[in-house]
Amino acid sequence: MQVMNDTEKSKDVDLTDLISAIWAGKWVVIFFTAIFSVGAVFFALNQPDIYKSEVLLSPSNSDAMGDAGRLGGQLGGLAAIAGVNLGSSDGANKTQMAIQILKSRKFIGDFVSKYEILPDLFAVESWDKANRQVIYNSEIYQKDSKKWVRESMPHGHQIPTLQEAYIEFMEVFNVLHDKDTGLVSISIEHPSPYIAKLWVDLLVEEINQEMKSRDVYEAQKSLDFLQKQISKTLVSDSRAVLYNLVEKQTKVIMFAEVRDEYAFKTIDPALVSELKYKPSRAVICIVGALLGSMLGLLIVIIRFFGVIKVHTSS
Repeated sequence: MQVMNDTEKSKDVDLTDLISAIWAGKWVVIFFTAIFSVGAVFFALNQPDIYKSEVLLSPSNSDAMGDAGRLGGQLGGLAAIAGVNLGSSDGANKTQMAIQILKSRKFIGDFVSKYEILPDLFAVESWDKANRQVIYNSEIYQKDSKKWVRESMPHGHQIPTLQEAYIEFMEVFNVLHDKDTGLVSISIEHPSPYIAKLWVDLLVEEINQEMKSRDVYEAQKSLDFLQKQISKTLVSDSRAVLYNLVEKQTKVIMFAEVRDEYAFKTIDPALVSELKYKPSRAVICIVGALLGSMLGLLIVIIRFFGVIKVHTSS
């Protein structure tokens, strides 16, 4: 019993000593808290406002593709004999394909090159709300002369490469697919709310055009093949199958030509955001103050146990 009382008393003394040491080192804690708080405020104030623009889309399943699936179910065997791929009627697969194309290096690279967005992707410093103008970092890109002046990268190019552009673009670009509803959202974050909206609109336009071009190309190839098979086939049943397939491929081309929103239909269009998306400067300041106080406490506690260890060893 006496040993237990001595142990408990020792623990109480140690805890009391620790609290006393923390109180004695309060100026160390206050110092680090103040330093980190000032640093966090400075960091937060120097971060540009980032705006987010987002569009909500629904997969567009055209009637022609629906007919393709039904025809494939009815005539799959004969079509296989004819050597024609009827394709899949699974809209989910088409949607997944479109999303993967959206995020592919080639699509992003072509998008960056076509719309010449490298300066807005790499060199934007902030957004001038009053004049609604983008302010570029003059140490990276000079707007008036349209000249890149950044320090040469390891690959030796001052002008960003498409590989760099892809990495940078994926930092501000996001695609989400809700598997329950099938809806797809595409968003862009940028210091300029106008550029964010513009890029979202252009991305939707480009992916619709890309999917349309792919389907038209495949349908046209199938039509060319079918026409050759019809000229070679004398069996009436086989010719009927081939003519049905020709009709199906013609519908694909027809619907592609008359429909702008080919892969995705817009449910909720992108807007020019009036409110910034990030950064949360208050959170940055709070986190900075907490990190500073924790570092100060850690230093005080380490010093306390260091002194205890010295006394114990002596």
